[in-house]
Amino acid sequence: ARTEATGYGLCYFTREMLKDLANDSFQGKTVVISGSGNVAIYACQKAQSFGAKVVTVSDSNGYIYDPNGIQLDIVRDIKEAHRGRIKEYADRVKGSEYHEGSKGVWTVKCDIALPCATQNELDEESAKALIANGVKAVAEGANMPSTPEAIEAFLNAGVLFGPAKAANAGGVATSGLEMSQNSERLSWTFEEVDAKLEGIMKSIYKACYDASVEGCIGSRRRIRTEGQPGHGSQYRRIQEGSRRDEMAGRRLIRASLFTRKIPGIRSGFFAW
Repeated sequence: ARTEATGYGLCYFTREMLKDLANDSFQGKTVVISGSGNVAIYACQKAQSFGAKVVTVSDSNGYIYDPNGIQLDIVRDIKEAHRGRIKEYADRVKGSEYHEGSKGVWTVKCDIALPCATQNELDEESAKALIANGVKAVAEGANMPSTPEAIEAFLNAGVLFGPAKAANAGGVATSGLEMSQNSERLSWTFEEVDAKLEGIMKSIYKACYDASVEGCIGSRRRIRTEGQPGHGSQYRRIQEGSRRDEMAGRRLIRASLFTRKIPGIRSGFFAW
């Protein structure tokens, strides 16, 4: 189950985020996924099992858009069995399109975006393209795939955002389960490990949400107002750490970047 764990865990986390913050689910949603390695393949598999239509996969050269939904068995044959390039998919699946340049994947209209390829693949321009096309949620499967500017754009637009530190923790969590099995001389089935992974990802989501609420309410006393007398004032969003440091690339470890309105405080992010 370790091979599947990061992609599966990403979807478990995203499902909890959608359910709790938007009373929604994967069912009937259009999903854009970048990448075509283990994380992308198994995120695609799990999202499809939840009733979503995944319409893209990519590699370093370009991306596939399949309006009928990605045929995962063909992707796996290309990438796992033959170590080929993703453009071969368009030769094998009628109605699909191959586009040069992997960045273009973020211009495809979707409800949910799951960046699963590489660090800094999703920049501010790409984030704004997703927002303009109505994206509702973004969750990171790769390690830090969104730039700080992209994250800021998502938060300002009220898009639900699941940071990599939490959303892609399924792989590490499952490695921990394997260590437990070895230490205790246990033998769990795939289904047992997957059920444990699902429980872990739900717990991670809950910890993130609880931290965001606690940080939000706890910061209320520290909010400073701005503005001249007679011209009113406005709340300033409080966030841990320096924005200048963040923009310089020294990324904060984020456990919660969810947007939720709490009386007296603007939607924003809270670092852990």
